[in-house]
Amino acid sequence: MIAIDTNVLVRFIAQDDPKQSPVATAFINELDSEAPGFVTLVSLVELVWVMQSCYDATKPEIVAIMEMLMRTQELIIENAETAIKALSLFAKSKADFADCLIERSANNAGCNYTVTFDDKSAKTTGMKHLA
Repeated sequence: MIAIDTNVLVRFIAQDDPKQSPVATAFINELDSEAPGFVTLVSLVELVWVMQSCYDATKPEIVAIMEMLMRTQELIIENAETAIKALSLFAKSKADFADCLIERSANNAGCNYTVTFDDKSAKTTGMKHLA
């Protein structure tokens, strides 16, 4: 198993760098069940942030990108079930992906709820607003 940094995922998805994008694509295409790629939750959060802030990706585009990565058999996503639940929550709420992942991770860990000062997250993810 080989861990993949966020910048490799960005080059693979964006295909915007004449030197790095082909290298990233070749690397991803060479992964297989015997030597799969590993994507951490931190890399997923970074990927969403980069795609939104640097590439102006819309929420539907982000969801499509994340679903593609999660369906790729040659990629192992850290805590995949939690990531899938967070993506589902992100797709139907106004919260950021990071907040959705925080809430779903806490829920998975057995927390009764997650407190936040973020009004948007409190209203849409099941977090409780800390007044």
